[in-house]
Amino acid sequence: NGNSFIMFIQNNNLIIRDAIPSDATLLSSWWNDGKIMVHVGFPYGLGETASQIEKMIKNNDNKLNRLLIIQIDNVSIGEMHYNNKGYNIASVGIKICILKYQEKGYGKQFLSMLINSLFKDFGYKKIIIDVALSNKRACYLYEKLGFRKLSVDIDSWKNQLGELQSSVNYELTKENFLLTEI
Repeated sequence: NGNSFIMFIQNNNLIIRDAIPSDATLLSSWWNDGKIMVHVGFPYGLGETASQIEKMIKNNDNKLNRLLIIQIDNVSIGEMHYNNKGYNIASVGIKICILKYQEKGYGKQFLSMLINSLFKDFGYKKIIIDVALSNKRACYLYEKLGFRKLSVDIDSWKNQLGELQSSVNYELTKENFLLTEI
């Protein structure tokens, strides 16, 4: 499947690791929960079955796209991903899917761990991200890590309800990265 290396980043009790086929049931429960997916435009969830997700994980080309599980004390609490956009640019994303772990600073710590690795270990020069303008918590988080706002795209996409949504495009260079110590 093109998987030439294993992604495993650990800092104390925080772990970022590759998603594996046995994570498909958990991912399906998260991706089909509208309360979790509302911030990315899917208030009804994605409608992905565990077997569809398992197949996607098995067929994933990890050189270009990588689906990751984030864990605290060996408990899976959410997911991250990064995509190789070419030209030493990666896009990233994160969802903390278990409510009791939200708004505790874990998102910043996990993103900091991943971004640090992408710059240091993988040689990326720039990280990009786009986020719903309405997702103020995420915008605040990215700015705290040093992301610069490039543009705001007003009414650029529709969520599952057909409502127009706006998004913010951010970029982060190694020089602007504000690494979070854990």
